[in-house]
Amino acid sequence: MSAYFSEKYKSLTPYTPGEQPKDTVYVKLNTNESPYPPSDRAIAAAAEAAGKLNLYPDPECFALTSKLAEILGVDREEVLLTNGSDEILNFAFMAYCDESHPAVFPDITYGFYKVFAQINNIPYETVPLKDDFSIDVTDYIGINKTVFIANPNAPTGLALTRDEIEQIVKSNPDNVVVIDEAYIDFGGESAVPLIKKYDNLLVTQTFSKSRSMAGARLGFGVGCKELIRDLNTIKYSTNPYNINMMTMAAGLGMLEDEDVTRARCAEIRETRAYTLCELRRLGFEGADSETNFVFVRHPKLDGSTYYAKLRENGILVRHFDTERLREYNRITIGTKEQMEKFIQVTEKILEEAL
Repeated sequence: MSAYFSEKYKSLTPYTPGEQPKDTVYVKLNTNESPYPPSDRAIAAAAEAAGKLNLYPDPECFALTSKLAEILGVDREEVLLTNGSDEILNFAFMAYCDESHPAVFPDITYGFYKVFAQINNIPYETVPLKDDFSIDVTDYIGINKTVFIANPNAPTGLALTRDEIEQIVKSNPDNVVVIDEAYIDFGGESAVPLIKKYDNLLVTQTFSKSRSMAGARLGFGVGCKELIRDLNTIKYSTNPYNINMMTMAAGLGMLEDEDVTRARCAEIRETRAYTLCELRRLGFEGADSETNFVFVRHPKLDGSTYYAKLRENGILVRHFDTERLREYNRITIGTKEQMEKFIQVTEKILEEAL
């Protein structure tokens, strides 16, 4: 870093994104992207919008917000579109956390939470997951901090029920509870209906996973009108034109093709069941997942060795080299053909190693 870099950021540890290879063609199962492209309608809408890129996009995202609110069953003023769900999560740290309202989140979860806390100079606490990697709801009851929970959680794939989420929200009336539902379309119960009952609940989601738009960067938050007004204050104080015109158009196209999204989610769930069944047949251990990935380990094969061997054979997965996770690998669910190849390569690795 340069001699000019601010002291307040010199100890910052940035988020490490999943590998995006540029030199070799891999079966890419490492960043939880959809294996399917956006719908034809979404692609056509984005292409048409490209002809208007000389103009600024609508800062209110009126048409997209209106359609999304209709699908979610909420009012338009209860939704805010952002540049990926990372942006609205950062807005939440900025708006609802300070010295008097520290953040709290699980010790094993989405790695960006810690970065958001650090870059915004917010005190935070992490709560250990249980031995089975599940969240103990009682750890968050009446904790009196701003709560951030990914549900389903990553990289574990485990989910809390809506009733469990409600317990946490209800017991912390003086703090905002943020439920990050990036993977909710693959399983679990969304907490969105609870925003009508609790004014301290913010639910975030993304178009990156189930709606095949990771490259477009589109996310959103859902909460009571007062919370959304708070977050709009942050948005209009940083980047009012945060959603580009092509992304906005593609997002609307995807929402008009909800049947495509639902069909693909069902296919991914079916392929996930196949993959987990095959891995267990080969001796792998891992809980059932409510996401578009599985999180597994083999009792006789080192996690980092398995990751490296897969990579040598043209398959990328995600390995986390931390104490509790290093024996595990997170494997994104691709197409059925991709997962069949993944299983074949895994069988070969096990034959050579055991």
